[in-house]
Amino acid sequence: MSNEKVISRGGVVIGAILIQLCLGAIYAWSVFTPALKAKSPGSIASVYAPSQLGLDDQSAATMKAELEAPTKALKEISARLKGTTDDAEKKLLKTQKETVSASIDAIVVKHVPAKRLDKLQSGLTNAQTQAIFSAGLAAFAVVMVLAGRIMPKVGPKKLAIAGGVVLGAGYILAGLAGQGFWSTLLLVGIVGGSGIGLAYVVPIAVGMKWFPDKKGMISGLAVAGFGFGALLWVKLAGTWGSLIATMGLGTTFIIYGAIFFLLCTIGAMWMKNPPAGWKPAGWEPPVADASGKHVAGMVDYTTGQMLRTPQFYMIFLCFVFGAGAGLMSIGLMKAFPMKAMMSGGMEWKAASEASGLAMAVFFSLANGIGRIAWGTLSDKLGRKLSIFVMLATQGVLVICFQWMAGTPGLLYLGAALIGFNFGGNFALFPSITADTFGTKYIGQNYGWVFLSYGVGGILGPLLGGKLGDMGKFPLAFTICGVAVLAAALLVLFIRHPKPIALPAS
Repeated sequence: MSNEKVISRGGVVIGAILIQLCLGAIYAWSVFTPALKAKSPGSIASVYAPSQLGLDDQSAATMKAELEAPTKALKEISARLKGTTDDAEKKLLKTQKETVSASIDAIVVKHVPAKRLDKLQSGLTNAQTQAIFSAGLAAFAVVMVLAGRIMPKVGPKKLAIAGGVVLGAGYILAGLAGQGFWSTLLLVGIVGGSGIGLAYVVPIAVGMKWFPDKKGMISGLAVAGFGFGALLWVKLAGTWGSLIATMGLGTTFIIYGAIFFLLCTIGAMWMKNPPAGWKPAGWEPPVADASGKHVAGMVDYTTGQMLRTPQFYMIFLCFVFGAGAGLMSIGLMKAFPMKAMMSGGMEWKAASEASGLAMAVFFSLANGIGRIAWGTLSDKLGRKLSIFVMLATQGVLVICFQWMAGTPGLLYLGAALIGFNFGGNFALFPSITADTFGTKYIGQNYGWVFLSYGVGGILGPLLGGKLGDMGKFPLAFTICGVAVLAAALLVLFIRHPKPIALPAS
């Protein structure tokens, strides 16, 4: 292999990661939802600086002095509530907690200008925030089918740049338009999701053509940035950069949109297909068996041929359940653990920090690592066995998460394990698609398989949001977990398509 080819293969990985870092913004959605949801006056005062509340120094000092005693009392009540096991005492302490919280709210209302308070308090429901998330996922999946069809015509480089332009524009316009439900649904959800769909298939399709010998590994590397991107954008918006708290959600959207456009454009410079007939040193493509019929992965199925096989629909259904459970978990990774921990006596701020850490660090890091690990492992174990193990363990974990979320240590463990397995979907399903239907049309074919992600992205988050508004978070995790276990069993029945005659040479 020449030095030029080595550089090109390495450049493909670098470009893929830069692009996918931006596209992973869709998984950072949970960090934006608290800023979109309605808040109590007391919680607003604990999150926003006095200047953001419209207070001068004297007013801020007066409010702080008045809040000191009830805030101290609330901490003591919360600590006692967390430590007691007596039901009667719990009931009494919860009543006291509500009374003290109401007094804190009253103090904040007295000092903070009404217009500013109304603006900060107004927000969206769980169902509405998850509807925006689902719209983004659905647009992502649907547009990816279109992207696969047009990539051979416009080329991967131009398609990746177009994705960055559309994604960046969606976030910038959302920042300028305000954070109402319909504007955010359209601009962040549909427009932003469409930009992700345009660019997402590019690194996968280009990568598999440069790495036909290691399809699982390159699939994992190509999409690893997607998982790590969630960590980057969550932490910048939250604890690292505190962009939302210091600049507001609208400005954060604008900053992110500009960054997404820039990084996608840079990464697109490496998105070029290898020369015709090129292959890695030491690797030979599959050859026909003695009967003259193709072996697995030898003949490239067109999309029309693929859609006529039962294997496509089995792979599709497995991906629906695997992705849906993970996406529901992402959507609820902030709201459900917060509720579970606060029910156990933890204060709002501590519960918010713990649940944010679970998503921003444990889930996101494991999500990125899982893509690389599962992809590389599947090159050795085989795709079907890897998918079975991944889905089976994921089903059990999602069910158990309802009992893990109320304790910080178990929350972090559950978030990491669910994230690790969830990331595996995005390395294993493009790889099994290539193994089954070939790599020549992988851009088009995987776009159709990836529609399952859109289906799961609608069903999972909406189910979680709706049941969450009804106070039935645990039921959502149980339903999704059982569905994933069913998918694990289904994958055992996937067989290679029946041999078809090779095209005439």
